[in-house]
Amino acid sequence: MIRKAALILLATAAMTGLASADTTAPAPNPDALLRAAFDNWRADSSQADMTMTVHRPDWERHMEMKTWTQGDDDALVRFTAPAKDAGNATLKKGDETWVFNPKLNQVIKLPASMLAQSWMGSDFSYNDLSKANDLLTEYTHKLTGSTKDGPHTVYTIDAIPKPGAPVVWGKRTVRVREDGIMLGETYFDQDMKPVRIMTTEKVSMIGGRDYPVVMTMRPEDEEGKWTRIETKDATFNQSMPGYLFTLSNLQNPRN
Repeated sequence: MIRKAALILLATAAMTGLASADTTAPAPNPDALLRAAFDNWRADSSQADMTMTVHRPDWERHMEMKTWTQGDDDALVRFTAPAKDAGNATLKKGDETWVFNPKLNQVIKLPASMLAQSWMGSDFSYNDLSKANDLLTEYTHKLTGSTKDGPHTVYTIDAIPKPGAPVVWGKRTVRVREDGIMLGETYFDQDMKPVRIMTTEKVSMIGGRDYPVVMTMRPEDEEGKWTRIETKDATFNQSMPGYLFTLSNLQNPRN
């Protein structure tokens, strides 16, 4: 919480106490805004119970899962329901990602080229569900606008890939509140056409903080398709057992 507070202060310091009647306050730092958003999302560590709904024009699928994160690089996602999906899991550790299929009792390492692909048939990718921080490390950021949303200021930030960055998107446009709440993200292909749009549909207090508890991803050109993730419960900044983010625990989870 101390790190998040410091980053938000950095992002907004130029807006308080510096402007006079005939001057305009400098814009906040987009790097600090995005860092604050990720710190709100992941904290130093997080554990959450979530549901995922995959909607298609002629069917709908509901799943439940647990997620754990630690620092910027480690994440574990494990499905708990329905029975046919229970046990499927994804582990991200550093720059490497593995999936476990309980029916095959097999762990598979994913190449980097697959991380932007659909995860469990949803509209979210492996990177999305593991809360990967490549948005912070592989892109440069530019503040492009701001709007008011009730008492809050919402900033729009364009993220452009750094030269040679191992990413698939030509651009990502992010909307972040001044207090570090992620409100949305649009993903563009290399021709700068929007491919999919993520929207935060509900912000609520959870785990002692305001949090984007309902997030929906929609493909831009496919009518009636969307995937919604809802966070039911979460705790932050709790110590994690050393075995949690290991291949052994991915395949044989401990209680």
